[in-house]
Amino acid sequence: MRMHHVGVVLPTVEQAEHLIDLFGLEVDYRGYVKSYHADLIFTKYGPMLESPIEFIIPHEGVLTKFNNGKGGIAHIAFEVEDVEACSRELVEKGMEMLEPEAVEGTSDIMVNFLRPRYSEGILFELVQTVAPVDRSSNK
Repeated sequence: MRMHHVGVVLPTVEQAEHLIDLFGLEVDYRGYVKSYHADLIFTKYGPMLESPIEFIIPHEGVLTKFNNGKGGIAHIAFEVEDVEACSRELVEKGMEMLEPEAVEGTSDIMVNFLRPRYSEGILFELVQTVAPVDRSSNK
C-alpha cells in the first residue's frame, strides 16, 4: 500500500479554494461522489503531483455534520490493487468496513473505509483505481 491522499471536509467550495490558494496548490481534478452527496477537489503540488489533498464539500448527510459542521481532516487514504480483497482480509480478521461493498468514489476509483474503532480512531480509506482520471474539469 502507498498513501493515495488525505481527505479534508470543508463546508464550502470557497473555503477549499482559499486553502488551495494559501498553500500554492493546484487543482488536479474535480468530481462528485453520489454515495456521499459531495463535491471533491483533488489537488496536486509540484511537477511530481505529490502530496495530494482531497477537499470534500458535502451537500447533505452525515458529512455536513463532520466536526460540528466546521469540517476538518476526515481520513487518510491508501491505494490498493483490489479494494474488495483488502476489505475481505480485514473482515476475516474480525474488523468491519463502513460499506458492505466498495462504492464508486469519483469515476476513476472504488473505495471503502475501515471503521475507525479498529484503527485507533482514525478513518482509513482503501482506494482502487479502476479508470483513468478525468482531468477535463480541473478548474
